[in-house]
Amino acid sequence: MIDSDAVDGGVRMRKVVVLATGVILLVAAAAFSCAALRRPSGPTTPEQAASAYFRAWENGDFAAMRRLVDDPPGDFADRHRDLSRSLHVDSVEFTPGRPVRHGDEASVDYAVTRELGDVGDWSFHATLRLARRNGAWRVVWSPATLHPALADGGQWFLTRIEAASADPVAADGRPLPSDSSVQPYLAGLGDGSEEGSPGWAVQIRNPGQPAQRLKTFGGSDAHPLRTTIDRRAQAAADAAVGSASAALVAIRPSTGEILAVADRLPVAKGAFLGLYPPGSTFKVVTAAALLDGGMTPSSPVDCPAVTVAGQRTIHNHGDLALGRVPLADAFAESCNTTFATLGVGAGAGRLGTSATAFGFGAHFAPGTDAYAGDFPDPGNDNGLAEASIGQGKVQASPLAMAVVAAAVADGSYRSPRLVPERLVAKGTVRPLPSAAVAGLRSMMGAVVARGTAAHAGLPAGTAGKTGTAEYDAQGRTHAWFIGYRGDLAFAVFVLHGGDGGQVAAPVAARFLTVIKS
Repeated sequence: MIDSDAVDGGVRMRKVVVLATGVILLVAAAAFSCAALRRPSGPTTPEQAASAYFRAWENGDFAAMRRLVDDPPGDFADRHRDLSRSLHVDSVEFTPGRPVRHGDEASVDYAVTRELGDVGDWSFHATLRLARRNGAWRVVWSPATLHPALADGGQWFLTRIEAASADPVAADGRPLPSDSSVQPYLAGLGDGSEEGSPGWAVQIRNPGQPAQRLKTFGGSDAHPLRTTIDRRAQAAADAAVGSASAALVAIRPSTGEILAVADRLPVAKGAFLGLYPPGSTFKVVTAAALLDGGMTPSSPVDCPAVTVAGQRTIHNHGDLALGRVPLADAFAESCNTTFATLGVGAGAGRLGTSATAFGFGAHFAPGTDAYAGDFPDPGNDNGLAEASIGQGKVQASPLAMAVVAAAVADGSYRSPRLVPERLVAKGTVRPLPSAAVAGLRSMMGAVVARGTAAHAGLPAGTAGKTGTAEYDAQGRTHAWFIGYRGDLAFAVFVLHGGDGGQVAAPVAARFLTVIKS
């Protein structure tokens, strides 16, 4: 169907007129019974809301779409028309998935294909988000509903390119599916190794950012750029993440090659550019500082339910209390009280050195377009206690935490990359202290064998660390799991996911189960 306004059906409602002062009094009590007043004014299930919204969208009925949106922007229809006009859209077709419901919120992963005049068809995946408002289900609209890379004020362009190249391909030279969530990461890698025939490009320019190429057409004679993406790993990652607001990044520890990027986060390139508190996954960095300072996995430590580190009161998740235990057990059960106390004792200098060794504060190699993360000066012991358990001012991207896991697996920090090594400047390779590496491997294995990830269904041989990272004053949390198995390292991040062991680790298990089969 052509994207355009639908004709107003001209529905009229009867008016009930009440004339006081003894003239005429018309009472329509039945029409406004208590039962009718309590009836939700809209779809009563997310399935109904999503179905009605997509049906109206295919018909170009922006008025009907707007009625289904919770607090739509004033220029709601204009934003849709701008996309169609700028890209010369002739028709649009949607293939929605099944709604995934989480209490009073839901999400629908959908595929959309637009016919762009004589240029060709453009397909991609996006997410429709819904919420229950006053008993009825409504669409929670944002620019990302149109495309995951679109921000407020973003502009669309269909640009003629004089020397088009083929889209980047997987490491084996074969194309990647057009609806794979890794595509936005590949679109910015540039042209292939040789110029091809003229073509077109779909671009978007968000405020304060350079134009981003989302899709190219033409370039049949071009030699496509081979990336480091492994097609099988990418398919497994996309399937494991599904339509959840989550990201999974997989890396080959021995080379730094990025093998897969599955991203359904509601921000553009969130797996590389999104910065979030890493929570207890950062205890890998803290533990490395402790092991390098002379401790071992068997060193006795205290794990009370509550402690004061600096002047900051630290609690364990679920009021866990282990008493006097080996460091490995405190790590496996993710004792906040242990690591906050030990982190303050180690000092900001040692902890900062460890964070730098794992890449924090660095810009990754060209082609990844990412910043590793932040470990700013904690300022005082209160800040250091929080930083030691990945809270406070500490921030990291899913890519950065995958690099942390890869460094443990390989024994060296390596700059991650999406393109062949010959196309980037020599990346950083920095060996980690051998005592820290050996201890971390043992303790991360214990997390899966008997700790917080023991019931996640992870395959044998997996080592990792869970994370449950608070992000607001109400104590709500993101879910993390990082780890490795053989020469494959990964990080899983689930936005607002809750418990890392219960939510993020099973995503990793689904991914690894497919890869090993």
